[in-house]
Amino acid sequence: MFPDGLPLARPRIADPGRLARELERIVSSEVLTNGPTVERLEARAADYLGVRHCIAVASCTTGLMLVLRAAEVSGDVIVPSFTFAATAHAVAWSGLRPVFADVDPETLTLSPLSAERAIGVRTSAILATHIFGAPCDVEGLAGVARRNGISLFFDAAHGFGAKRAGTMVGGSGAAEVFSLTPTKTLIAGEGGIIATNDDLLAERCRIGRNYGNPGDYDCRFVGLNGRMSELHAAVALASFDDLEERIARRNELAARYREVLATVPGVEFPLVRDDDRSTYKDLSILVDDRAFGLTADGLAEALEAEGIETRRYYAPPVHRMRSYRAVAAGVDLPVTDAAAAESLSIPLWTDMTEDQVAQVGEAIRTIGEQLGRVGAVTASPDD
Repeated sequence: MFPDGLPLARPRIADPGRLARELERIVSSEVLTNGPTVERLEARAADYLGVRHCIAVASCTTGLMLVLRAAEVSGDVIVPSFTFAATAHAVAWSGLRPVFADVDPETLTLSPLSAERAIGVRTSAILATHIFGAPCDVEGLAGVARRNGISLFFDAAHGFGAKRAGTMVGGSGAAEVFSLTPTKTLIAGEGGIIATNDDLLAERCRIGRNYGNPGDYDCRFVGLNGRMSELHAAVALASFDDLEERIARRNELAARYREVLATVPGVEFPLVRDDDRSTYKDLSILVDDRAFGLTADGLAEALEAEGIETRRYYAPPVHRMRSYRAVAAGVDLPVTDAAAAESLSIPLWTDMTEDQVAQVGEAIRTIGEQLGRVGAVTASPDD
């Protein structure tokens, strides 16, 4: 169907020529870090998100590590397992213990009920994730944190431009941390942004990204090199140019996918609430092998044969990874396990056409009708 291949994602900069000139200006200035371009990015991001402070950092993972250290979190941190490994990695690298909780079966974001049940005497924080660009139950999680006297943070890697009940994601909890890697809505190549309304936390994160050194080489605490370069900041500023238009287009394409796949048995979508806005960093479907006739893995292989790139987010979930088996021993997360078995991300990017969406949808439909049904019919009762 796609002999030249259809990629999962494709980043876009509106005016590459202007960006090239800006990069040339920065290189000529000989100020490649700790400069005015990063400051401009931070100011623009804070204005867009409606928060008091934005701190540009080398990556979202770095930002998560910084806020946990700057907030002096200790002991255990509640995290989802249906997330990218970096959520738990940031906790573990900070010398803390990730405690895994289950997700909501409709939204696939961290369940406030499961999070509260996972809280113990050593728990000091919750680190939730906005999944696939759709926001968490922010209010529910805030209530859990408040009742238990613990901090709340958000891994907002997918969420720059997402809205929760009409309010821009970024100002909830103690801090939210965004990713600016090439598959995101706002891109810098590599980078992240910490957003917070906490003045003291913002100051400590700014110091922390420079080894904990406020400028006199007398480090106030153990920080790290988490700075964003001027070059990456310039790319991010260029990416701001048509950000709202790109998010709107991604939502249009996601709606078209829902129409095309609406009558395909065994294919569902995670819920995005009517008053929320997803960035659709990923367009993910849930494949019920009993109704569709193939597993998510089987569909991924069949789509690959058609030249369509997919990704199995998040399989395995973090608590099933070898690196976390010891800390997650005995953890039972049935919703997470089911979501990981069924989730498949399919192509979505701003310049994708509706015809391409229709072709992907038709490929999925055909695979279900032919390969899936044949497999279901010919399988033995013992399979």
